[in-house]
Order: sequence, then structure tokens, then C-alpha cells
Amino acid sequence: MFTPVFDPSLYDATTLQPSYWEATAMRHDFPMLRGEVPCDVAVIGGGYTGLACAYHLAKDYNIEVAVLEAGPIAWGASSRNGGFLSFPPSKLGIREMIARYGLEETRRFFADLRAGADYPRQIAAEEGFDIRLQGDGTFDAAHNRHAFEGLKASAEAHEHVGIRTRLYTKEEFTEIGHGGTEQFGGLHVDGGGGLHALAYAMGLALAAQRHGARLYAKSPVERWERQGVLHRLITPGGVVTAKRVVFATNGWTPDGLHRSIDARVWPALSNIVVTRPLTEAELKAAPYVTETPVSNTRKLLFYYRLLPDRRFLFGARGDTSGSPQAAAAMRAWMERRIGELFPAWKGVSTDYFWRGLVALSLKLAPSVGRVPDDPSVYYGFAYHGAGVIAGPLAGRYLARAIGGSGEVDVPAPLAGLPPRFPLAGLRRPALALVYAGYGIKEWLGDRL
Repeated sequence: MFTPVFDPSLYDATTLQPSYWEATAMRHDFPMLRGEVPCDVAVIGGGYTGLACAYHLAKDYNIEVAVLEAGPIAWGASSRNGGFLSFPPSKLGIREMIARYGLEETRRFFADLRAGADYPRQIAAEEGFDIRLQGDGTFDAAHNRHAFEGLKASAEAHEHVGIRTRLYTKEEFTEIGHGGTEQFGGLHVDGGGGLHALAYAMGLALAAQRHGARLYAKSPVERWERQGVLHRLITPGGVVTAKRVVFATNGWTPDGLHRSIDARVWPALSNIVVTRPLTEAELKAAPYVTETPVSNTRKLLFYYRLLPDRRFLFGARGDTSGSPQAAAAMRAWMERRIGELFPAWKGVSTDYFWRGLVALSLKLAPSVGRVPDDPSVYYGFAYHGAGVIAGPLAGRYLARAIGGSGEVDVPAPLAGLPPRFPLAGLRRPALALVYAGYGIKEWLGDRL
């Protein structure tokens, strides 16, 4: 039986988060699974990974595929993220990754990510949907003067693996990016930008459906059985039988469906507020001029961007409860922090607040592959908060494998399952300890 890591309200698949994305894009309805549906491949999870996998299986390989989603299609992180086309999807530093996997495989990893940053633009053009792209690449902003030295090292490391960067001093970044109390210089990373999270997910979903994929909403997999070479995925309204199964549930991956995947994912909460539209005078007073997405250098990072209607989207990690009471406190804290970062915006109201789960792992990098003791089961998860690029990339890797030899060919940092989390029931208190440690280090660092 599935035991949620956080408050059960976060796992209520019957409720959509009242996000800015939901308010500004059309959500398309997909049917609930009814009866028995045979197919070649069943995909568990109707987010970016599952939708991209289904799209390419159907379009490129003419493979019969069915997608099962517990809530509405793209109910989870794919409609709750900040719309950041950013990388890498890892908590490993580039030099640490090189030491662990070698320079060649690390460069291959970053080359695939850089190409993956262009994928949303390409597929939207091919399939005729609008993802509302903004900005050019991404920025990292030093949150204190010591962090700027880290940006210098980061720039060198990115260049070493083939990613173009440009470093800006505090004064230069104020001119082309933003000012504020926690801006001490910035680093531009080539590739990526910002998009509309839900518009992208719906575009992928409709494209997959047009090419023959069958998408089923409100169809959680409650039981998984084997019948010879076939998998039987049992939902409240029906059954899908398939020769192969793809796990694509990321931060919402439940324990108990398949023993090989149990306790591999370490979910964490991310929270987003969106302000009312800002006036030109308010933007000038900050100052804030860029439409390119920004993340700062805190361990518990802030990530933010200016939206097309001049609203400010502000995201933050934190809260290890997930309860409605904790959500209200988190929203108030984030509103206060916006005013502390940009004093000219103190007291600016927020019109939207929502939250969702990102997937971490003890491997500190994504995992894309094939279950060793059951080669008919594939997986892609643990994008470490950068799933807008990594999720569809994982889906494409898996579609290519299934449509070809069956073997998953990925750069070494992605290969293999992460270690299981020991004492899986302690994932939430362990996250609280990690967050507390980060908070103490940052408090001390800000005072040096």
C-alpha cells in the first residue's frame, strides 16, 4: 500500500493546483480508462517524460502505446514547475561529475542537455502549438559577494564540457538582468529560456494523441500483475495489458508498485508564487529588465522570472510537511522575501500560489534505464528540479531504446538506478535535517 512521504493533500489527484499556468492556458480533457486495453507499451505517468516517450514511440516507431495518469494528464510537476529550460538536472558539480564518470561521458551528457534545450522549440514548430518562449539561456545570480567567486569557477567548468557562458559583474548584471539586495554578479549559461509549463505539456499530449498514442486520465495504477510475458496494470476503471512498461512518475513515484523502483526517489517540495502585474515604474525601481529565467546560488535556491504580462514568478524550496497550514506559512514567507530581495516591491500582492514535488535521489543525478531483473520494465526519473529539459530527454532515450534493440544507451551520469534510501519512512525527516544544515551554512556565509 502506498504511504505518502508528505501530507496526503499533496497526493490528491482529483484536485488541480490553482496555478498561473492553469489560469492562462487551455487544459484538454482525456478519458478515463474503461475496460481492457491491450498495447505494446504501457507508460505510467502522463507528464513530460511519459508524453515525450509516448509521442516518439507512436510517431517514430509505430508502436502501440497507452499512457496512464493518476489525475488529469500533466497533473503533477509538468503543470506545476516554473517553466525553466535549465540544466544540469543534477546536484553533482561538473568537476565532481568528471571525476566520477570521466570527461568524455560528462561532455556527452552536457551535449545532450544542450540539444534538449532546443527540443521544445522544435517540437512546438513541428506540431503547431505555442509554448510562449521567453528569454535566451538562463542566468545564475550570486546571492552574496563570496558566491561570485563560485560563479567564476562554474563558468570555467561549463566551458570545459562545451557549454558557452558569460560572466557579469554586479554592475553589469544590474544593467542587463536585475539589481536588488542579493545580486553580486551573474553568469549567463547558453541554451534554454522560459516557457509556459502547461501549454508545453498539453502540446505534447495532443501531439502524442494525434500520432496514435492513447492517453488515459484519472486512471491510477492500483495493482500490477504478471501474466506470462504480459504486464497487467489494473486501474479503477479498467486494465491495460502490455509487453513492456515505462515508469515515468518522477517525484510522485509510489513505493509498492514494483520492488525494483521502491525507495529510489527522494521527493522534495517546491513552492511558487506569482505577483500581480508590476508597473513599469516598479520594474525600473528594482531594477528588473530581463525575461531570461534566473536561479540564485543559495543551496535552498530561489528561482524567478518575469512573465509576459509583467507578473513576477518566484519559486523556493522549503517546507518538509506539505500540510495546508505549512503552505499558508510558506506563501507568507515567500511574499516577505520578495520584498527583501527587491525593496521597491515590498508589499506587492501575489495572485497565485502552488506547490509540487521534485525528485531527488542518492545518486544526485537522473536515472534512465531498464530494470536489471526485469528487462521489460523501463524507467526515467530524478531530475533534481530541472525536468523541463530532462524529462522529455529521458522520454526520447526510452522511446529510442524500445523502438530499437531494447538497450538504453545514455551518458554514464544517467545510467543505472540510484541506491535505495535506507529506512524509506525517514525520507521526510532526513530532508528536514538537510534543509536545516543548508540554512545554517547560508546564515553563516551571509555574515562573513
